[in-house]
Amino acid sequence: MYVRAERDPLCNGGKDMQIGCVKEIKKHEYRVGLTPDCVKAYVGAGHVVRMEKGSGLDAGFDDREYTDAGAKVVASRKEIFDSSDMIVKVKEPQPDEYPLFHEGQILFTYLHLAADEELTKAWPTCPAASPARPR
Repeated sequence: MYVRAERDPLCNGGKDMQIGCVKEIKKHEYRVGLTPDCVKAYVGAGHVVRMEKGSGLDAGFDDREYTDAGAKVVASRKEIFDSSDMIVKVKEPQPDEYPLFHEGQILFTYLHLAADEELTKAWPTCPAASPARPR
């Protein structure tokens, strides 16, 4: 994982990034987008990380490991989407998640669009998929 060691004024307008990681809801997906070590690196670089409560349990990480690493554990996935500049996931967004994204939000995940026609058709209409615009 790469985390910029110093603040870059061109990245996020020079502000600390708000990073959110939610529990994967895709059937048979038990991984989590951020490990406690990743959280520690982001927080150490000055960013704020919010983890959905229980998001790491299936991968073997409990909420305390995330709070010890500096994350805020949040019960509401909507709150995480609403407050985050970047959402980190393992897999592609599921249909229930499409409306949670907002314009300008970064999605850091693996998109396998060729295997998912529904997502391929829906993704261009998702607010997070709009082209980057200067702020």
